[in-house]
This record gives sequence, structure tokens and C-alpha cells, in this order.
Amino acid sequence: MTQSTQKVNLLGMGMASMERFFMEELGEKRFRATQVLKWIHQRGVDNFDDMTDVSVALREKLKTCAEIVAPEVTFKKYSKDGTRKWVMKMPGGSAVETVFIPEDDRGTLCVSSQIGCALDCSFCSTGKQGFNRDLSAAEIIGQLWVAARSWDEPGKKRERHVTNVVMMGMGEPLLNYDNVVEAMNLMMEDNAYGLSKRRVTVSTSGVVPRIYDLAEVTDVSMALSLHAPNDALRNELVPINKRYGIDETLAAVNAYFARLPDKRVVTIEYTLMNQINDKEEHAHELAQVLKSTPCKINLIPFNPFPNSGYERPSNNRIHRFKDILQQAGYNVTIRKTRGDDIDAACGQLVGQVVDKTRRSVKFIEAVELGHTAATVANRRSDRSS
Repeated sequence: MTQSTQKVNLLGMGMASMERFFMEELGEKRFRATQVLKWIHQRGVDNFDDMTDVSVALREKLKTCAEIVAPEVTFKKYSKDGTRKWVMKMPGGSAVETVFIPEDDRGTLCVSSQIGCALDCSFCSTGKQGFNRDLSAAEIIGQLWVAARSWDEPGKKRERHVTNVVMMGMGEPLLNYDNVVEAMNLMMEDNAYGLSKRRVTVSTSGVVPRIYDLAEVTDVSMALSLHAPNDALRNELVPINKRYGIDETLAAVNAYFARLPDKRVVTIEYTLMNQINDKEEHAHELAQVLKSTPCKINLIPFNPFPNSGYERPSNNRIHRFKDILQQAGYNVTIRKTRGDDIDAACGQLVGQVVDKTRRSVKFIEAVELGHTAATVANRRSDRSS
């Protein structure tokens, strides 16, 4: 369905925005916003005529000025291990990928925040595709809407299959700050998806100014994509480190968690690449650099993709790395490789990205001036080998 330029898409509106729309634009009572929000997100309805407890007059009024438009699913595939992947087409022709990962006690949805990514991490398939644009709040929450609806009949009360959401799909969430915050608020809204703040996680490679900003507006959980124990190596793997080094990044993360009312720790994401960052000295160095940061460490064996230049370490190397960190007192897990038979494993998300980011600029400087990634959609062309 093609979204009309004359109508407001209600899908991406949080409770506050929805109330303003109904009260100020439509002259309706506040509770109408709650009714419609529940129909959209708790029952998966995108047709006003199906909202049976909303008056006919209001339904007709809504048809003239509003719509509920989710991303178009152009491809979906379910893995033998229960993983599900959707490719969703966005206006302009590009696409993003969204992945559902089932586990024994939960179902985690990995949501994209941008079409492509401007950060150019050397081991990430998404980064190699370049950057196109930020996703709107409706396009972000629409991925959860599509996933939740995939099990259920629209209009009926649904069983909760998605219990956790991680903003770890395509893109750097904190470079699409406003839209990501709006979408995460909807995920936690009781009248929408009602997810706990502990079950919504924003992942960042270290956009330091936005980490401080985030602490002012939300208390979701956080994961830091670290991937190296020192600045020299991280500069090669995660180029944003050239602007915000490890010490500065960890200081921002520590400040974020210090403001939370409950005791939580940051998840350190560390992708292990054979003979690159998986040596015993790297494990010892990582243990040292994280000593002042309350955290748990998630080790991610590298998922190969064509022409990446990296390899997955042997199981012996992976477990030796884990053992060293555990002996140093850390809570360490090894992420299971899920969905690799449908190219849905971590680091494999690609979509169909139109590369508009080949010119080299200092894009992070624009973030400090309050711009989004869309204003700085240029990308390093001098990739480290």
C-alpha cells in the first residue's frame, strides 16, 4: 500500500502524539486515542471499519485524514530453528531486514533503524552496503507490528510471541535518535505492546553525545558494540572510535546506567574474528578495560558473508576467550548462531540499499550539532584492509 501524502500515518504515533492528534486536530476526547492505539498495536488492525467500539462518525472522519500504513513485506522466510526473517520495502525502493529469534523463555525481535548504515564497521555486511536514510517512527514500529501480526488473526486478542526487542538490526539507532526514541516508547506503552524497559534494548557503536541525551528521556536497556579491547584495533574495526575512543564511550555508558532507578548492566557485544581480536592477550586486555564498567559480555562468533575478509574462530579459541573473561569475574555468554540458513544471523543483514555514501566526511561532527544521519550520509571510502 502506498502512503498518501495528505493523510497522517497513525502507526508511528506514541500515546502523547496520538492524544494531541485526537484532541487538537479532531476535537475528540482523550480516550479515543487510547481506543485507536489499542486497535492498531494490540489487535493488529489497519482498517478503521474494524474498530467496532469506535463510533461510525469518528471512523468516517479518520478515513479522510489518517491511515495506518505498515512497511510492505516483499519477502519472508522461516528457518528450521524457528528464526523468522522479513524483508520490508520502504518508500523509495530500498528495504530493511527484520529478524525474530526464538529461545526457550523468550522471543527476541531484532529491529532496524536505518536503511543501511553510515558507520562502516569493517566486519558488518550492512555497513558494506552504504547508507540511504533514516527510518521513520512508523517504519521502525511497523517492523514489530508486522512480526506480531504474523502469528495472529488481525482484530483478535493475541498471544505475545515477541517478548523482547533489540534495536540491533540495520543502522546505528542513535543516529536516528528522535524516531528511535518515539518507537521505543510505543514498544513500552501499556496500551500498545507493554514491553518492560528491561526487554527493550538499544544497541550503539558509541555515539557519545546521544548516549548522554538518551539518559534524559528514557531508561531502556543498552548494549555497546565494542568488538576490540584497545583504541588502535577498534579504530580499524569500528571507525567511530576515531572520534569517540573507548574510555570516552565507556564513561558515557557508565553515566547512563548510573541514572537508572534499578540495577542493570550494559551488555558488551564483542564479535570474535579469527586472529583479529580473539587472541588470549585480547581477552586479558578486555577484562582490564571493562573493570570499572558493570557489564555482561556477549561473545558473537563472526558470521561469514561474501568478501568480508574475516573468518570465524575455532570453537577452542572462542571458549578459551570466554574462559579468560569468566576467570576474571565476568558474566559471559556465547551467542548462538541462529537463522544462518536464511542469512538472518548477526552481521548478515543487508536488505537492498542504494549507496549514497561514498564521499568521505566527518559525519559524526554533525551529530554534535543536532543533525541526524540523513544530513551526513557520506561514508569512508578508504576502508582498512
